[in-house]
Amino acid sequence: MFGLESKDGKLLLLVAALALLAPVILNPFPEGSAMSQFNAGYPDLMQRFVIFGILAIGFNILFGLTGYLSFGHAAFLGVGSYAAIWSMKLVTMNIIPSIIFAVIVAGVFSLVVGYISLRRSGIYFSILTLAFAQMSYSLAYSVLTPITGGETGLQIKSTDTPLLDKALEAGEIGRANLFGYGMGSSYQLELAGWQFTFNLGYYVAAVVMLISFYFAIRIFRSPFGMMLRAVKSNQQRMNYAGLSPKPYTLAAFVISGMYAGLAGGLLVAMDTQVGPERMFWTASGEIVIMVILGGAGTLLGPVLGAGFIKYFENIISKINESILQGWFAFLPDGLQDFMVAVVYPFIGKGWHLTLGIMFMLVVIFLPGGLIQGGQKIGSWLRRKKNVVAKDSTTKPAE
Repeated sequence: MFGLESKDGKLLLLVAALALLAPVILNPFPEGSAMSQFNAGYPDLMQRFVIFGILAIGFNILFGLTGYLSFGHAAFLGVGSYAAIWSMKLVTMNIIPSIIFAVIVAGVFSLVVGYISLRRSGIYFSILTLAFAQMSYSLAYSVLTPITGGETGLQIKSTDTPLLDKALEAGEIGRANLFGYGMGSSYQLELAGWQFTFNLGYYVAAVVMLISFYFAIRIFRSPFGMMLRAVKSNQQRMNYAGLSPKPYTLAAFVISGMYAGLAGGLLVAMDTQVGPERMFWTASGEIVIMVILGGAGTLLGPVLGAGFIKYFENIISKINESILQGWFAFLPDGLQDFMVAVVYPFIGKGWHLTLGIMFMLVVIFLPGGLIQGGQKIGSWLRRKKNVVAKDSTTKPAE
């Protein structure tokens, strides 16, 4: 299917089914119930799941296949975002040209950064990419204020008159759209206490994510992907064979940067504003954590890692002390206050502490990330099933 082997085709279909049914799957609890705060099926969060999934997929092509660890990928995310917002301001509010422009600009910028940074490897490469990202952030924050908006960032204003959007009336603020259909367009389905929201913007981002995932599979299975694995395995042997690793690593770096630009363009398409904080070094670190947490070098792992972190950031961080008081209301007053005091540092504003602990546990016990954890659980279940089947066949008949 689509030039993929059976196993990869089934994986693509699985991801497509999960993306299609996400508004239902991510809302397991009825509205108004005590557990409804754990629902994640609202448009803004679902969009972030798939957009940061794209970002993680692209980063995995560089880090997972070649082993080159970049600490500056947030720069390409920011550059793509700024390119997209200017496309909307000057050309059209249709998201397709802005996304294409974001990918092209991020690709050119990553070519320049990669050409310089890849002259070194290891920690020196990582520091170089980090330096470029911080320089980009500083430029966007101060020096290039007329282009980037500085600290306040950029957003669509009533004074913007896109070249191709002549239908806008004076003083009207343009809205990001896909051939006239707004990204905020949603259909709500209420069913027996559940409320499901089907949002156009989410499905546009999900389709782009599926296309990105498909191309990632093709890269992983291609001769080019094999050469990237060779770079990670032993560059010295490649040199002895007369093959230079630099063109392959540069190509992987540019592809990864274009994925980041694509994610940046989609972020602007869903929420037409952008600021320099998107390029800060902590954003680059978050990308690294996403990939390692999910499973570097795997196909599905980065998507899972991105979803996991964005879920913690948006759901666990919202749990406050009053919610905890409700959870432990069945306990005596003294014990209730004790449990709240114990749990509270790990949720709300302290969600980073929980994420950090989980990240350490994954790195120590599951170096292959969440994917390795799933594989171990699957192997354990298969062994248990085989043992049960063996016992049933060897048990003597009465």
